[in-house]
Amino acid sequence: MKYFTRAGGKVILVPYPAQGHVTPMLKLACELVSHGLEPVLVVPEFIHRSISAQIDSMEGIVCQSIPADGLDEGKPRDFFAMEMAMEKIMPLHLEKLVRQFDGEQEQDHDEGRVSCMIVDLLASYAINVARRCGVKVAGFWPAMVATYRLISAIPDMLLSGIISETGCPLLETPICVSPGQPSISAAELPWLIGTSAGRTSRFKFWTRTMDRSKTLEWLLVNSFAEECHGGQINVQNIIPIRPTSNTMHSRTSTKTVASFWKEDLSCLDWLDKQAVASVVYISFGSWVSPIGEAKVKNLAVALETSGRHFLWVLGPAWREGLPRGFVERMSKEGGQGKIVSWAPQMEVLQHEGVGCYLTHCGWNSTVEAIQCKKRLLCYPVAGDQFLNCAYIVKAWRIGVRLQGFAQRDLAEGLKRVMEDIEMDGRIVGLNEKLMGKEATSRAATNLASFVNNIVSM
Repeated sequence: MKYFTRAGGKVILVPYPAQGHVTPMLKLACELVSHGLEPVLVVPEFIHRSISAQIDSMEGIVCQSIPADGLDEGKPRDFFAMEMAMEKIMPLHLEKLVRQFDGEQEQDHDEGRVSCMIVDLLASYAINVARRCGVKVAGFWPAMVATYRLISAIPDMLLSGIISETGCPLLETPICVSPGQPSISAAELPWLIGTSAGRTSRFKFWTRTMDRSKTLEWLLVNSFAEECHGGQINVQNIIPIRPTSNTMHSRTSTKTVASFWKEDLSCLDWLDKQAVASVVYISFGSWVSPIGEAKVKNLAVALETSGRHFLWVLGPAWREGLPRGFVERMSKEGGQGKIVSWAPQMEVLQHEGVGCYLTHCGWNSTVEAIQCKKRLLCYPVAGDQFLNCAYIVKAWRIGVRLQGFAQRDLAEGLKRVMEDIEMDGRIVGLNEKLMGKEATSRAATNLASFVNNIVSM
């Protein structure tokens, strides 16, 4: 175990236990190191086993595990099992860890003190732990602020009769939480995933999350300043910090991402052999089951028919939907495509061989695509992805939404996204807002101000 002593003290970071949440929290941890703090990333044991060795190579960051009984090997780790562990198991162990640091504080004459806890709002159980321990706590929102506003509008949607008390849509009215911003349909609300019982459970999860976060003094958001304007926010200070680093990765550089799964680096060698902007990169993220066997089959047929080269991230469990012999035909020498279980996404997106990205519109993937200036072909699956897609397609106009995976759908979608001659200019402009000098300076100032607040109080 690594231990460090810094003047600013420890900052305990608690992400929701999923890849798409650990990634931005870890990047934030790297930023906190440069401010003289000792970030301690707290994750369940099953995640710790996957990433601790990778974090050991990141100077100044400690990765600490806590038990999450019920999420052991061979057990389901779906949303409901995760929620049970966070509500029933993990709070006790997290509190024990925080109080252990308090004991070290007394022995080390304040050098080991906990300056603050930064809690992913989806792991809101940790807000209560921080308060019981008398530790300052800040919220962390890893998605668009627009999504936060949408979920915060639940009381208004209830009063307006748009949704029922269980979150079920009652009206087909388009929903827009900020004037002049894109709308989504009522059927695309973030908690409408799975069965009726599952939707009700997710709705309760969100209402509980928002209730716990009401009295937070700070909310650090993984977004850019312009996206944070407009609408109401519950907490006192919303702080856009854009923790996603603007330093591009290379095959030999030190990363600030710890992957839960082994990355197949052979896809980079394959990309090296492809023509500039000729490859469609396909990935539906890590959070929910991708698109189902029938759609996997349709997409495979459409890709083969299109004749376009592609790199497809598709785990072994979902390859049963592929047509017989598809992998062999595509991956033969000089073949049309390559399929991998997991890819080094930033390296792939910054590769000149990639022309566009067929994505589920997860926020991390969206930000990375903007950073690498890649066009987007959008197929949202669940959660906040529909709202992200609305911004990509309607507000920023840096992508096109696919309606399905029939051959005609894919052909028309690719034609529209690749032949829009003005799209590159819009992507460059958005990249500047997110990653440019002014945005970087503003994010650094915001984070420095936050650090000064927590270490001086």
